[in-house]
Amino acid sequence: MARTAEISRRTNETNITLSLNIDGEGKSDLETGVPFMTHMLDLFAKHGQFDLNIIANGDTDVDDHHTTEDIGICLGQVLKDALGDKKGIKRYGNAFVPMDEALAQVAVDLSNRPHLEMRAEFPSQKVGTFDTELVHEFLWKLALEARMNLHVIVHYGQNTHHIIEAIFKALARALDEATTIDPRIKGVPSTKGLL
Repeated sequence: MARTAEISRRTNETNITLSLNIDGEGKSDLETGVPFMTHMLDLFAKHGQFDLNIIANGDTDVDDHHTTEDIGICLGQVLKDALGDKKGIKRYGNAFVPMDEALAQVAVDLSNRPHLEMRAEFPSQKVGTFDTELVHEFLWKLALEARMNLHVIVHYGQNTHHIIEAIFKALARALDEATTIDPRIKGVPSTKGLL
């Protein structure tokens, strides 16, 4: 069974169509209107082996906040939907990714208990025109809507672009591990019998 999902979400601030194939080939077709997020989501798809398609139109004339936040909401919802009952998945994933002088770690638990713990400092408030505080906003909405436990730790780094890129690559690799089907697992990987 294909683990895919799609969503269309329209508000007064954004209009987003997004689809995800968990068992993809790392292909992406992205029109976000936020160039830095497009770059990060392209990396996310490639390093997670996810097929990701996004068409987003938002009020970027104001700033990138609403579009970035709403993409996080949509991606979280389709990830949750594509996973279905979560039978057979590994559930947990952890990845360290170096990016030049920066080192980021991301650990996830597809637990149905949303939480974001983020230990990261960005030396710059902007990368190009992108406000770096939106990284937290995106990750929090992703964790909330996917109903996953998400821990992000930046061990060190000096270049803000490198730090954020390492986070997104590590997120992709951790999710790739957590969503992998393990044939040894019967049912859901929880003593509760439900995730």
